[in-house]
Amino acid sequence: MDWKAHISSNPNVCHGKACIRGTRVMVSVILDNLAAGQTTEEIVNSYPSVRADDVAAAMAYAAELARERVVATPLGAAA
Repeated sequence: MDWKAHISSNPNVCHGKACIRGTRVMVSVILDNLAAGQTTEEIVNSYPSVRADDVAAAMAYAAELARERVVATPLGAAA
């Protein structure tokens, strides 16, 4: 999945947050909906300008961020 074809960031759109290209739907909104248990179909129905491949691109974008950035997490017992 080449997420770069689906996601853009423009300082004049949504304060520069990553959005689905050509829309004002932020990637974070797509990811929040997925995290809440919504299906791709439900998200596409809620945001008519978003396609299923845009949802997949949002997930790929998030996966790349997770590989490239370290976010502090609470210490816990070893698994």
